[in-house]
Amino acid sequence: MQPEHIRASDADRDQVAERLRDALAEGRLSPVEHEERLDTLYKAKTIGELSPIISDLPGSGTSVPYGYTATDGGLDNGMEVLGSEARDLAGQSKGSENLVAVFGGCERRGRWLVEPRTNVSVLCGGVELDLREAVLSQPEVTIQLAVIMGGVDITVPHGVRVINNTSAILGGTDLHGTDQVTDPNAPVVHLTGTCMLGGVDVKAKKAKKKRKGRRDK
Repeated sequence: MQPEHIRASDADRDQVAERLRDALAEGRLSPVEHEERLDTLYKAKTIGELSPIISDLPGSGTSVPYGYTATDGGLDNGMEVLGSEARDLAGQSKGSENLVAVFGGCERRGRWLVEPRTNVSVLCGGVELDLREAVLSQPEVTIQLAVIMGGVDITVPHGVRVINNTSAILGGTDLHGTDQVTDPNAPVVHLTGTCMLGGVDVKAKKAKKKRKGRRDK
């Protein structure tokens, strides 16, 4: 599913409505234009239908920001729409990240940004990726793997679909609890690449409880 075809949430609409209010206050929209756009906004069903409403306003870009963060209390698919802190993090996306572990280790856990493409290279080492508190830069992300005599452990929250397209040579990729996702709008993690004399282990676990005192508005 293309991002623009994903169903819009109430939070997506609220974000667009806030931009329209700012534009009205700044004199960029007349009261009549503001009302017309609000009417269009609340009739929109997908992300793609929201984007044109604010495409000509400063700072709006051409689309509504995507992104999800793991939570126990979010949507049915185990994710919640980004809060302001997480949106700021998603806005720092560079498109890709390279993680390398050669005769050593590398890990990503806690609050971190999962780029649209993450390249993981392992030689006689190990990499651990925990996505339970991570922010996805877009609904579908790709993890490209090159594993030789090493291992990669990936943890995702329940409700995330994992699609495995890796190739194995005297190695393999094991998925645990990730094949029960039926929601067509669920976030997707694509696994690609090759494992040689190594392995990739993917597990679905409950999202960690938020630490006391931390709020993401």
